[in-house]
Amino acid sequence: MTDFKAIETFMWVVTLGSFRGAAQKLNTTQPAISQRIAQLEREVGVKLLQRDRRMVLPTPSGRQLMVYAEKLIGLRSEMLAVVGDRSAMRGVLRLGVAETIVHTWLPQLIKSVNHAYPNLSLEIEVDITSNLRNRLLAQEIELAFVLGPLTAPMVNNRPLCDYSVGFLASPSLGLGKQALTLHDLAKFPIITFSRRTQPYEIVRALFNRPDLPPIRLHASASLATVIHMAIEGLGIALIPTAIVESDLADGRLQLLSTNLQLAPLTFSASWLASPDTVAVERVVELAASLARGGVIVDAPREARH
Repeated sequence: MTDFKAIETFMWVVTLGSFRGAAQKLNTTQPAISQRIAQLEREVGVKLLQRDRRMVLPTPSGRQLMVYAEKLIGLRSEMLAVVGDRSAMRGVLRLGVAETIVHTWLPQLIKSVNHAYPNLSLEIEVDITSNLRNRLLAQEIELAFVLGPLTAPMVNNRPLCDYSVGFLASPSLGLGKQALTLHDLAKFPIITFSRRTQPYEIVRALFNRPDLPPIRLHASASLATVIHMAIEGLGIALIPTAIVESDLADGRLQLLSTNLQLAPLTFSASWLASPDTVAVERVVELAASLARGGVIVDAPREARH
């Protein structure tokens, strides 16, 4: 009798286009993947896969089987989600996170996941949105919390939160008592996120004017470094104010008054459409509640479906 493991293996080989990708996804070896596919082909009595130069493709029979495989795997996930104990949610979820989230509600999310799904492990990578987008599309991660939404085929997005950005500086710079113009700000180095990020481009666009002196722009991939440089008085930081609430409260940083209207940064949860996304969607639900400042409660199983 054909088992779910062989069907799941076939689905991921077709989805990822390689035995290697399926082995990484299912946390096993390529020989094990090959063995499962060979067993499945013996049981159905037809060839299901063919090798191209760069990838593995389904045969006509394989394309037919793929339709049913996606239905079966999706129904299995739905069944476990509705009638199974939450401890049955197991495995590893590879999560990519923009650093702003690390400095706000990610620790609470990890605690919530540990409580709600004790057998689900998180592998967390912190990077800029452009890199996380590439890793998601390459299926090297299953879920990303990024500046979004992401626009790409087969990507699902859910808005999480908006964070306002502001110009922040050490009181030692003496800038906290008056409304500042771009000319006033341009006299100081501006410290912000690394290149290829939305905040970096905001700074470039703001100060790219012929009537302003050339901007001295310090970019860093580490928000902790950006915050430390601002506290030390090395420049003015343009970052989300939510990540420095304690520094503002303690007087280590000041939010500067300006006449500028800056759009907030919108963060989204993004994941690839797949028959087996129950774990991803559960974590997204927890993240959405935390990002809105909500309280995590255990809902009835019917409501979770």
